[in-house]
Amino acid sequence: MRDRLFRFVIDHPVWVILLSVLFAFGAASGAKNLVFKSDYRVFFSEENPQLTSFESMQKIYSKSDNVAFIISPDDGEVFKPSTLAAIHQLTEESWQVPFSTRVDSITNFQHTWSEEDDMIVEDLVLDPDTLADSDMSRLKEIAVNEPLMLHKLISEEGHVSVVNITVQLPGVNPVEEVPQVVSKVREMRDNFIAANPDLKVHLSGMVMMNNSFAEASLSDNATLVPIMFGVVILGMVFLLKTISGTIATVVVILFSIAATMGLAGWNGMFLTGPSSSTPIMVLTLAVADCVHILTTMFYEMRQGVKKEKAIQDSLRINFQPIFLTSATTAIGFMSLNFSDSPPFRDLGNMVAVGVMLAFIFSITVFPALLRLLPLRVKQIEEGESDTMYKIAGVVIEKRRILLPGMALIMTAIAVLVPMNQLNDDFVKYFDETVPFRQATDYMQDNLSGMTSMEISIDSKEASGINAPAFLKTVGDLSEWLRAQPETDHVNTLSDTIKRLNKNMHSDDPSYYKLPSDRELSAQYLLLYEMSLPYGLDLNNQLNVDKSSTRVVATFMNMTSTQQIEMESRIYDWFAENAPQYKVAIASPSLMFAHIGQRNIYSMLLGTSIALVLISVLLGFALRSVKFGFISLIPNLAPAAMGFGVWFLIDGQIGLALSVVAGMTLGIIVDDTVHFLSKYLHARRDRGKNSKEAVRYAFGSVGRALWITTIVLVAGFMVLAQSSFKLNADMGLLTGLTILIALIVDFLFLPPLLMMLDRTVEEEKEDNTPDSSNMKNEAVAKDSEGENDDSVNQLA
Repeated sequence: MRDRLFRFVIDHPVWVILLSVLFAFGAASGAKNLVFKSDYRVFFSEENPQLTSFESMQKIYSKSDNVAFIISPDDGEVFKPSTLAAIHQLTEESWQVPFSTRVDSITNFQHTWSEEDDMIVEDLVLDPDTLADSDMSRLKEIAVNEPLMLHKLISEEGHVSVVNITVQLPGVNPVEEVPQVVSKVREMRDNFIAANPDLKVHLSGMVMMNNSFAEASLSDNATLVPIMFGVVILGMVFLLKTISGTIATVVVILFSIAATMGLAGWNGMFLTGPSSSTPIMVLTLAVADCVHILTTMFYEMRQGVKKEKAIQDSLRINFQPIFLTSATTAIGFMSLNFSDSPPFRDLGNMVAVGVMLAFIFSITVFPALLRLLPLRVKQIEEGESDTMYKIAGVVIEKRRILLPGMALIMTAIAVLVPMNQLNDDFVKYFDETVPFRQATDYMQDNLSGMTSMEISIDSKEASGINAPAFLKTVGDLSEWLRAQPETDHVNTLSDTIKRLNKNMHSDDPSYYKLPSDRELSAQYLLLYEMSLPYGLDLNNQLNVDKSSTRVVATFMNMTSTQQIEMESRIYDWFAENAPQYKVAIASPSLMFAHIGQRNIYSMLLGTSIALVLISVLLGFALRSVKFGFISLIPNLAPAAMGFGVWFLIDGQIGLALSVVAGMTLGIIVDDTVHFLSKYLHARRDRGKNSKEAVRYAFGSVGRALWITTIVLVAGFMVLAQSSFKLNADMGLLTGLTILIALIVDFLFLPPLLMMLDRTVEEEKEDNTPDSSNMKNEAVAKDSEGENDDSVNQLA
């Protein structure tokens, strides 16, 4: 059946191309359904416990998605009449931001004080037109001494301030909602800077982070994909020296990418940061199939075989190895379905489909195009002067040194793997060229970090928040949090109650403490709430029946390990000091902290299953249990060595790197399958000994392996230039692992095969003096001149 397919492709190339074009365009038309979801929640499945806890908290209290205007005067002084007037105006305009539900700034902070028997509640800056220089020192003293403002709305030095907009996205059309908000706040920022050239403004917050996911990915696709196309075209032209082959390869790439993305659209999938890198990965992997077909076809034509016959021979020779490598690569990527993060599942499924589509196009439209396009190949005699044969000679001669030496190096690098830390920092998902990262780093350096934890404390009774024991617990927790070295700010009800108690006692500082009477606390709180303007109520801190309150702690930007450790410390504090209350801790940053570590363990299972499936597949294909087991070493070692080298490069394994082992497992098998298939063909079908078989494998497939490796590494190194760190780290480690795989397959696998597969004659030869320097040149020349008509017979 395969021969009939190949014959049809060769005899009817135009029909094959037309049918391929119809299929590709039909599939690609589904791409119009693809949309980009930038909500950070897409990284978490519905069953994710941290997401469930966070959404439950959002339903009880107001939502906490936000945009932050970070304002810094050139002269380093916020408390000037002109600056406060500008902040006041920006605060008023911020209510016009789509979906805004609350605006907080130093100018509209609800300042309270006593006047005889009355408590006054009003904006800190009520009327900017009446401000005078003489008011500045008083306003600054109030702001920097108010715990609810310090490090949240104003810096300790009074040189940076924040206008914070709380946004409640409806979630009806998430594709448009975030861009709507971002477009408006950027317009406001530009107008604000134009009107106040002495003020600098940065934009941060969860909404800006959401938008950065989309912008970073779209920017990558606009720059990295064209760069990769250029790399592939130049690589094919210079390495294979064929214009026609390059054109045919580009067509396969385009068809594979377009059909993959279109089928994803037809299937109702959407794009996210990780899955948007699918085109680059499909592009890179599609090249490998074409290179193997081209190199074998050129090998045949150099021996004098006609083009049509050479194409057919190449298809027959490469069909099974290419199918195996495509299938194992697809299995490796499909192991990403075990990931706890849906975007990586989508990436795995899309690339797996793309790899198999590339296989289909490479055995149909690719040879059809080669049949029609002009191809000229010089007939040359390849032999001992060929680079691959020279490498083979060195490997054979130095096998006794290479085998233990490589084993030692592989082991030494692999033992570094446990030294990597399971860690992540979601702010650093973006490199320093991304405006969101710049703004967040600036805020960290001058005000506070973006890492936060929302702590819901449930008293288990209506109006239980007014109980003195409950308020004491909240107050003690707040003070304990502030004493932690990582803490920047704590937003807590206990501070408000203390301030109200002081106000109701003629602003006597000695009464800045929690009242001991439950009814008194309830009266203070009721009076305060009735005085608050619309939008600045306490719904972000209290639930409806006032049985629970939310304390929000903001920390310096912490890694995932630090956050999880802090979460444990908070739970331990409650277990020791207030076990009677129900406590829940959640936040977006905490969700990201947990997802990386959860993903590691789920991907270990996925990678193990993928390894079993690939090993079984190779065992059947090679028809040898022994060689099936032998293949495990060069298939597993590169990933272990890659993570070992990563310890020397970075030492942190997060969400993105947790999927690399599963991804690379299938790709790495490519080199092993092609080398082993040629080795076994030489051993079984041509009766060569192990040394001759190694020389034959290098000569027949070595060039294709290093060319495909160069292309694959180049592709993933282009991805490593992404401004989205998840993609960049994934690309860098994947490219590194693929390069290590080639080194292992060239320098370790052949000596291993020669040691385990020696014949009796070879053992006798190895025991003779200077046997390591002896070469069987006649056999080598014979292997070089023979036509490889049946290399596809793997057993």
